[in-house]
Amino acid sequence: MRILLVGAGGVGSAVVPIAARRQFFEHIVVADSKQNRAAEAVAQVDDPRFSAIQLDAADRAQVAAALREHRCDVLFNAVDPRFTMPLFEAALEAGAHYLDMAMSLSRPHPRRPYELTGVKLGDEQFARDAEWRANGRLALVGMGVEPGLADVFARYAADHLFSSIDEVGIRDGSNLVVEGYDFAPTFSIWTTIEECLNPPVVWEDGDWRTTEPFSEPEVFDFPEGIGPVECVNVEHEEVLLVPRWIDARRVTFKYGLGEEFIGVLKTLHKLGLDGTDKVRVGDKEVAPRDVVAARLPDPATLGDRMRGKTCAGTWVKGVGKDGRPREVYLYHVVDNAWSMREYGAQAVVWQTAIHPVVALELVARGVWKGEGVLGPEAFDAVPFLDLLSEYGSPWGMRDQSEDRAA
Repeated sequence: MRILLVGAGGVGSAVVPIAARRQFFEHIVVADSKQNRAAEAVAQVDDPRFSAIQLDAADRAQVAAALREHRCDVLFNAVDPRFTMPLFEAALEAGAHYLDMAMSLSRPHPRRPYELTGVKLGDEQFARDAEWRANGRLALVGMGVEPGLADVFARYAADHLFSSIDEVGIRDGSNLVVEGYDFAPTFSIWTTIEECLNPPVVWEDGDWRTTEPFSEPEVFDFPEGIGPVECVNVEHEEVLLVPRWIDARRVTFKYGLGEEFIGVLKTLHKLGLDGTDKVRVGDKEVAPRDVVAARLPDPATLGDRMRGKTCAGTWVKGVGKDGRPREVYLYHVVDNAWSMREYGAQAVVWQTAIHPVVALELVARGVWKGEGVLGPEAFDAVPFLDLLSEYGSPWGMRDQSEDRAA
């Protein structure tokens, strides 16, 4: 397998040392709009299987040409979702397989954004499914941690733990602290604004609907010492992916943001600083959201200042295989001290980076195979979870069923 890894930011850079420990690929070309950033990512490892090039992710023709020139049979998209469609289309044009961690962007309903869906996350990609199948190529979409591992957990629960599912609820929380900053997101602020300020989507009784941002707050108790964190509805791909393959009455995504973080995001929205349309400032035109991103520290550089753990997981409630009510939380926890010590990457970006690497190894082995536009739910979860443990990053399960806990 020869891979074109597009994006050498936090997640892309974390992919390199993870993949370097594995033997499933022949070569990975790391590409970024900044040649020096791609080179720095490659320089982390002394491995001739990696090389660096400069590439504009927005230029479909340039990306397709790079796939052909470097004889890459997979495009691994590690940039933010505004570049998803040109990369997705470039891979299709070049006859390569494709993997991303964030799907094509949504557009709210023009009149009733907090009731009805408009263009949903991934709609543009799923509309091209027939073309991918006709070309005999796989587009594995939403294969990071959330979405990604969370969807694998849902598949595992449906196949091995439940006979019927009432709700699949993705719950993400942490006790991470960044020392020395009043406000420092641990993930891309561009992506965070996009998913937190768009109308959240909920799947319920056979259809998708939307709600207000930060709605339906609940306190969720996260494992391994993280503890209770207030979580709120946020737009996320799992809600659009899970119902396509798994029968569940309700699917939700709730994120532990915290009161201060929510307040900052609301202020950015009130001031129009979350906008992506360029505005004139003097003799320059800039997108307000890009200005916000430029004023904040690069999340990939925060590892030395971070402490604590981050948890991604899937809470499932329904009827177990034995016919009794069951409730479980399947989860994956990363301690920042461990990820920095072992890989030199902060916990949030490392946790995002490992899961697509595991998925690509399964594709390379022929364990996961398919054609068309598919989410993680379309594949057997057990080989993935077994391989994740082999990578040295085990997952856990907490049974919260009342009759089992007694």
